[in-house]
Order: sequence, then structure tokens, then C-alpha cells
Amino acid sequence: MGTALVTGATSGIGEEFCWQLAAAGHDLVLVARREDALAALAASLANVAGVRAEVIAADLSTEAGCARVAARLDVGGPADTEKPDVRPVDLLVNNAGFGLGSAFLDNSLENEINGLNVMVRAVMTLAHHAGISMRSRGRGAILNVGSVASRTGAGTYSAHKAWVVAFTEGLAAELAGSGITATVVCPGPVDTPFFDRVGVDMSGMPSWLMASPDQVVTAALDAVRVGRVQVTPTVPYKVAMGAMKLAPRWVTARAMRAVPHM
Repeated sequence: MGTALVTGATSGIGEEFCWQLAAAGHDLVLVARREDALAALAASLANVAGVRAEVIAADLSTEAGCARVAARLDVGGPADTEKPDVRPVDLLVNNAGFGLGSAFLDNSLENEINGLNVMVRAVMTLAHHAGISMRSRGRGAILNVGSVASRTGAGTYSAHKAWVVAFTEGLAAELAGSGITATVVCPGPVDTPFFDRVGVDMSGMPSWLMASPDQVVTAALDAVRVGRVQVTPTVPYKVAMGAMKLAPRWVTARAMRAVPHM
């Protein structure tokens, strides 16, 4: 088994990635901002699953935070600075992200730039370091977390996720035949604290429209194992993605007017 690095590791989909990867025998590198939460999760993973779990406390909205994680991804590649006791990362999971919870012009520019840095710049930076390191070894996988929102044109969060999807598709084509794959998972709403943090009340949504973290992560890792470029977990959102691809953009835009900003 290999080593996986997961950003946004301490809650929601990120934590589920950690547990499923640990159950499959993968060692982990956990990345999030809060060192206490990282330490607690690392201890649980080691005690329950018997895997090694490193922690990197880093704020991916900053250049310094990205550089700290990128240095770990360089291990085993041409930029390696001789760390013989540290195993290279075989799977990068770019999961970190957050909802902005406001229309663009009603939000602070600082918050908007932080969102761009975490969900676009960090994804690009870490994929670049991981891809070069993996290419030198001839194996590896990069998994980016997108969203059904990528098709909606509904605000900044949607724009960030649209970039993630397009970036992953281009990266997958570039990596074809290299032994490295790139995959993007595009879930609809997931039953995590994500919506509470941006003040969006999802209590009225039917339960069958809300995916579980287990469903999302299982679908994502299955797609990685077979080298699939894009996957949308759960049937309702597979249908929604297909419909939005076929519908005129104005139809989707009008339908999204009633949906709160993410």
C-alpha cells in the first residue's frame, strides 16, 4: 500500500477520505489548519487502523502554507531534498475548500481571494508538485474535489469548481500514458458541516437528495482505481449533471436564482 496526502482532512469529506484510505492500508499525510484537530485524527487513525499518519498544519490560502505541503509532495521526485525515512506520496487528494456564503459584491474581497487561493491556486500548486514527483517515479494519482455547482454558473464558488473540473480534464489528458491519473469528483450537496458554516439551511431538502460522505468518497476512490477522469456520485446528481450539459445556459442560470450562494 502507498501513502496518500489529504487536504482539508479533519472534517466532512476529507475525514471520510482518511478513514477509507486507512482501512485500505494506506499511510496518510493529513493537512488542515488546526494542529490539535490534526493530532487527534492522526492518533485515531493510528490506533484504529494501524497506519502511519503524519500531520502538516498549513493554511492553504497562504503561500507559506502551500509551500509547506508542496515540500512534502516533492519527496521522491527530482526536487527531493534527501529524506530517506519519508515515503513519497502516491495519491494527492485536493479536498480543502469552503463556502463563501454571499454574493460576490456583498462579500469582502479578502474572503473572495482566500477562497480563490484555497480552491484554485492551492489545487494547481499542489498538483504541479505532486505531478512532477509522481512522473519521475512513473506512478501515482491526483484526485480533485469538484462539485455539481461547477455547471451552475452560480457565483464565485461555482466558478472555482468549474476551474477545478476543466483543470483536471486537461491534466488527465496531459498525463495519459505516464502511469499517473487525474480524477475529479463532482458531488451534489453532502451531509457535512459545510452548509452550517456558511449559514445555509438545508433542513428542507429531501434526504434522498443529500449524499453521505461515504457515498462520495467510495465513488471517488473507485474512479481513481480505474483511472476515470470524472465521476458524479449518486443518481439524482448524475441526472442533474447530464441535464445541465444539455440545457441552454440561461435555463440553468434562471433555475439557480432560488438557490442560496455557496
